[in-house]
Amino acid sequence: CFHNIHIPRRVRFHYGHPDVFDRIFHITRGGISKASKVINLSEDIFAGFNSTLRQGNVTHHEYIQLGKGRDVGMNQISNFEAKVANGNGEQTLCRDVHRLGHRFDFYRMLSMYFTTVGFYFNSMVAVLTVYVFLYGRLYLVLSGLEKSILQDPRIKNIKPFANALATQSVFQLGTLLILPMIMEVGLEKGFGKALAEFIIMQLQLAPMFFTFHLGTKTHYYGRTILHGGAKYRGTGRGFVVRHAKFAENYRMYSRSHFVKALELLILLVVYLAYGSSYRSSSLYVYVTISMWFLVFCWLFAPFIFNPSCFEWHKMVDDWTDWWKWMNNRGGIGLAPEQSWEAWWVSEHEHLKNGTVRSLLLELVLSLRLLIYQYGIVYHLHIVHENKSFMIYALSWLVIGIVLVSLKVVSLGREKFVTKFQLVFRILKGIVFLVLIGLMVVIFVGFDLAVSDVGASVLAFIPTGWFILLMAQVCGPLFRR
Repeated sequence: CFHNIHIPRRVRFHYGHPDVFDRIFHITRGGISKASKVINLSEDIFAGFNSTLRQGNVTHHEYIQLGKGRDVGMNQISNFEAKVANGNGEQTLCRDVHRLGHRFDFYRMLSMYFTTVGFYFNSMVAVLTVYVFLYGRLYLVLSGLEKSILQDPRIKNIKPFANALATQSVFQLGTLLILPMIMEVGLEKGFGKALAEFIIMQLQLAPMFFTFHLGTKTHYYGRTILHGGAKYRGTGRGFVVRHAKFAENYRMYSRSHFVKALELLILLVVYLAYGSSYRSSSLYVYVTISMWFLVFCWLFAPFIFNPSCFEWHKMVDDWTDWWKWMNNRGGIGLAPEQSWEAWWVSEHEHLKNGTVRSLLLELVLSLRLLIYQYGIVYHLHIVHENKSFMIYALSWLVIGIVLVSLKVVSLGREKFVTKFQLVFRILKGIVFLVLIGLMVVIFVGFDLAVSDVGASVLAFIPTGWFILLMAQVCGPLFRR
C-alpha cells in the first residue's frame, strides 16, 4: 500500500538493501555516520530519518529484479524479528522520530507511525490487553466481587444478551482481520484465488506462526523500551531443513514465549477453577478461546515448525543434550550454548545495564505475581473460610520451609557429595522424611484436601517466580 502512495506522502525511509546515498547531499548535511551501534541498530532507516529531516527524499528505483536469500527457518525468522523489534524500540525513544512527528502534517505523521514504530507498539498493546483482562478477571474471582455481582437481581436476565455480544464480537473480529487480506488478493488475482490462498494459509498453520511471532515482537520491543540494550543478531541464513535441538529452542524462547505462556496458562486455569460467571456456558469458550490459542501457540509452535521434532530418536538425543547442558556448571569463557548458568547470566545482562528507574519499574510489574497466593489461600478448604491476615502469613511460612529445605539440600550437595556421599544421602533422607511427616500431620490433623495441594501449587509457583525476579532486579541495585 505505502509503496504506491510514497510519492505524495513521502513516508518511506528505507526500501531495503542495497542503499545508494547521495554523497554530496549527506556529507554537507551532517554525514551518514551513526553515533551508537545500540541506538542506531537499524542504521538504514536512520539514514532515511536524517535525509527527510534535512529536506531530502527517499525514492525507489528498480533496475533489475532478482531473488534474494531470505530467512525461512523458524529460529532464523525469530532472530530477525527480535533484531527488528529491538531496533524499533530504540527508534521509539530516539530524537529523530520525535522531530519527524512534530514536523509532519497529520496524515504524514499517521502514515509514518503505522509503517515504523506503530506496528510494534500496537502489537505490544494487544498482548498487554490480554494480561489486563485476565488479571482483572482474576481479581474479580478471587476477591469475591464476581459472586456478589452475579447475585445482583438487576443482571439476572443479562446472560442471553452477553451470549449474543460474545458471539458477535468473535465473528466480527475474525471478519475484520481476514477481510483486508482477501480483498487485496481478490483485487489482484481474483476472489477465487484469494479464497484458495486463504484456505492454504490455514492448512499451513499460518495463524499459529504469526501468533507466535506476535510474542517475539512484543517481548523484544518492550524490553528495549524498558532497559535498552539493543544488539545485532545474526540470522545465519543456513540450511533450512535442519532439526533444532530442544536446548536451542529453550534458550531462544524461554523468556520471550514459554514463561509468558505458562503465566497466561495459570491465569486461565485459576479463572476456570474459581470463576462462576461462565461456568458450564458456551460464553466461556467465546471469551477465552483466543487466549487458549495464544498459550498453545507460544508453547508448541517452535516444536511444530521444527523438522523431525517428534521423531523418537531425535527426542532422545534432544533430551540427552538438554540434560547435559543443564548439568554443566558455568565458568569463565563458557558460551551460553555450553552451560545453563552461562546462558542464565547472559539472558539477564540487560538488568545490569538498566537504570534505577527501569529496575524499579520491573520490580513493580513483578508484584502482579503475588495476587495468586493472596487470593487462593483464602479459598482453601483447610482455612474454613477464615479471612484473617494470619492465614496469609502462614502461607509465607510454608514457602519459607520449602525454600530452607531446598537450600539445605543444595548446601549438602556442595559440602558432602564428593567425599561424604553417605552423609549427603542421609541428609536428603532426613529432609524428605520431615517434609512427609509434616504433610501427614496436616492431612490428618487439619483436614487438608487433595484439591488444596493442587491449589497451593498454583499459588506458590508465581510467588517463587516473584522471589526469583526480585533477586534478579535487586542484585544490580545493591551492587550500585
